[in-house]
Amino acid sequence: MNVRFFAPPADLAACFTSFYRLEVDLPEGEVLEDWLQPEWANLRFFAGNPPMADFTDGRPSSEVRFQATGPSSGPAHFRIGRTRMWGIGLFPLGWARYVGLNASEHVNIVVDGERSPVFAQFAPLCGKLCTREHSDKRQFAWLAEFFRALAPPPRDGARIQKIHEIMVDPHLMLVGEFAYRCGLSKRTLERVCLRHFGFPPRLLLRRQRLMRSLAAFMLEPRANWSEVIDRHYHDQSHFVHEFHAFMRCSPSEYAAKPHPVLSAFMAERKRVWGSPVQALDKPK
Repeated sequence: MNVRFFAPPADLAACFTSFYRLEVDLPEGEVLEDWLQPEWANLRFFAGNPPMADFTDGRPSSEVRFQATGPSSGPAHFRIGRTRMWGIGLFPLGWARYVGLNASEHVNIVVDGERSPVFAQFAPLCGKLCTREHSDKRQFAWLAEFFRALAPPPRDGARIQKIHEIMVDPHLMLVGEFAYRCGLSKRTLERVCLRHFGFPPRLLLRRQRLMRSLAAFMLEPRANWSEVIDRHYHDQSHFVHEFHAFMRCSPSEYAAKPHPVLSAFMAERKRVWGSPVQALDKPK
């Protein structure tokens, strides 16, 4: 597996977690199986042999060269063979700018981006990215040009950025403190979070706590769960309950599953990008 990360241009950086090009090299017909973790919305473009992907409570998507997902709070199962992919992660500010719909109505979905009215505005990128005919550099230049021209910054951008910046603080525990530090009422904070982040504030904080623990475990294969669980969990049983709520299985069951794609990808993302997963990225 070969992955190359591209830093978004400065004028677009606040909207994207990252741009990356991934190549999976396997014998023809062989596939790898893995489970994506909770993340922000993503656009994925495949040059040949697109994977099968589905959320545990949704319909599978396969043979689709442009797969799009909304913000997620659970695992997405996928099987992937030999392919070349461009991935684009949308921060909440990017969702507000380029999608503009209520994010809470489009969570935990994986769809054919060319057929979905939610993501169809990105379909012109298929002609540029779903091919091996162009260099990484040229394709990335097309991405920057496309997004610059697609939509202006949203009017609510400063508030979205402030909420996001405070949300990723690992010391933050309570929704009341969250709202206070944002200078918003709890009701207003919930409304903005649902519209642009996809989930209410309490669930966002729970997701952050889970992802801090899960990322630490994935980056240290020799660790056990008791060594990496976030300090804000009351005890081991609290962590197990929360893990099951998000990942639909117990920590031990998750650890027993193979993670050939995610383990390698997260390690490389941490090395190159400084953060192993989207949910832990700080807003730019």
